[in-house]
Formats: sequence, structure tokens, C-alpha cells
Amino acid sequence: MANVSEKFGLRPYRKLDGTPLVGAQNRYTIASNYGTAIYQGDLVIAKTSGNIERYDASGNAGLSTAVVGVFNGVFYTDPTTQKPTFKNFYPGSIVASDITAFVVDDPDAVFLIDADEAFTRADLYKNYAVTNTTGVTQTGISKTQLDVSNSGTTVSFVLQAIDISQDPDNSDTSTSNANILVRINHHQYRSRTGV
Repeated sequence: MANVSEKFGLRPYRKLDGTPLVGAQNRYTIASNYGTAIYQGDLVIAKTSGNIERYDASGNAGLSTAVVGVFNGVFYTDPTTQKPTFKNFYPGSIVASDITAFVVDDPDAVFLIDADEAFTRADLYKNYAVTNTTGVTQTGISKTQLDVSNSGTTVSFVLQAIDISQDPDNSDTSTSNANILVRINHHQYRSRTGV
């Protein structure tokens, strides 16, 4: 059966030891007027300013940058209406002093991600890059996928594939869009120097 084509970025699934992740996330800040949108399921990085930004996976630019976690939503005071605003994505260019992002940052978290090409059992345990596709404004959901053709063994690749989903609608390894279980391989909180 063909896989369902659904791009959703990285979706929290469980912990590496098999226990539930139980929705654990932490607060981070986004700089006022930061211009890049961040969608639920996008990877984010820590900056020397003390804020976070969207992980740039374009080309090989992102390969040397450690990831702090997966973006899961945002709160800020809307500069136009002055109302408290909760969204599952940061739309970009918001001028506010209280932009608070919620990030799944556990270095032992396991995520589900959609593969952009056919992904076989022989592709497991390799390290991978991700695509740099922008998310969907209407839903606030990321469209990032596992970049199957961009893999290697070095730690600089952001994700490591650890299993293939058992979901019957998305476990066909002969075609694209299989759901893959991954962990963040190049994580800011795993034996690293600071930013």
C-alpha cells in the first residue's frame, strides 16, 4: 500500500529508552522582529544573543550547527491588538518583547519524520540532513522532511534514523513518504561546547 503523503516536520514520539515523552518541553525566547517564520515541527538552534532561531538546512549551511530541539509553539503579545497570542507557529517579524517559544529539547527524544524518498531498512542508523522547505501558514505545521539522499556517518548531520514506523499507512519502504523514527544526532545539549 502506498504511503500517505503528509509533511509534518518532526513530531515528538517517545524517548530513546522507550518510555513516553509525556509532552515535555521548555521555554526559550525569540528576538523581537526576528524575520524568519518557525513552524511547529521545525528544528531550532541557540544563538549567542540568548535567543533561538530556525535551523537553516539549505545546502550544507546547517551541517555545522548544533540543534537545541524541535519547535512546538509560541506565545507573544500581539503588537497590533495588544492581546496575548498563542500559536503553533511563529509567523516572523513580530515586534514584541515577550516572544516565548516552546521547544521539545530533550536530547533523548525520538521524533517521527516523513522521508522525501524511498527509505529501506539498509538506510537505518545513518545520519541525515533535512530539507529546508517552509511550513504551511494555514496550519502552522512544518513541511521539513528527512533528506534521504543527504546522509553520512559524521556527527555534523543533524538526525540519525533509528527505526521505520509501524504505521500501516506510512511504512512502505519501496516509495517516498515512509515515516521514520529519528533522534537529534547533532544536539546542543549532548557533550558540546557552548554557543
